[in-house]
Amino acid sequence: MKVIVPVKRVIDYNVKVRVKADGSGVDLANVKMSMNPFDEIAIEESIRMREAGKVTEVIAVSIGVKQAQETLRTALAMGADRAILVVATDDVHTDIEPLAVAKILAAIVKEEEPGLVLCGKQAIDNDMNATGQMLAALLGWSQATFASEVSIDADHATVTREVDGGMQTIKVKMPTIITVDLRLNDPRYASLPNIMKAKKKPLDERTPADYGVDITPRLTIVSTTEPETRKAGIIVGSVDELVEKLKEAGAI
Repeated sequence: MKVIVPVKRVIDYNVKVRVKADGSGVDLANVKMSMNPFDEIAIEESIRMREAGKVTEVIAVSIGVKQAQETLRTALAMGADRAILVVATDDVHTDIEPLAVAKILAAIVKEEEPGLVLCGKQAIDNDMNATGQMLAALLGWSQATFASEVSIDADHATVTREVDGGMQTIKVKMPTIITVDLRLNDPRYASLPNIMKAKKKPLDERTPADYGVDITPRLTIVSTTEPETRKAGIIVGSVDELVEKLKEAGAI
């Protein structure tokens, strides 16, 4: 069984994000970029499935700028077998919207015929949490979201997912779309030998036109602002004064 894992190039989660002076978006100049952490977890899980004999091939897919090939090379170094890069824009500030991404992925799925698509539950740059669900709708496949545990057994998958009330375990029919959460696993580091081997693994480059997908944006960013600066705290002289201040703030 093949597994397709979409991965996205995003600002590294350790970087403090800066908003452009004109409020048109986030400043990406000289900013460290890396693989979306949720996608990294999906790559790790797909490799573990292959190591367990449940999967025969892991295909990493990225849709965006040409520089995303670095992200794909990371996935290959972790253990993915091959990669597909769909170059959809030349501008690093242009974010391909979830519906366009889902349509391209649907075309790739029909071409590759995998038994499973394993996605991160969301990207940390826009927090849309929509691509996996849209892909399931376009393909007419079953879906399981926010997975913290996944077990594949022949023609179905058992998924434990995180919900507001705690944990929920469901069984879905294969082929399926699964989006993963943070608690699923701890991704491995790519070793130097594997980084060198990744340079020789296949990485095909395509365009949205190859799949007949229109990526014209449907959304317009009106403005982007930084969160308000947290106000400084105050030192109180006694417990009574503390309680009074909390009452004034409506905390108690």
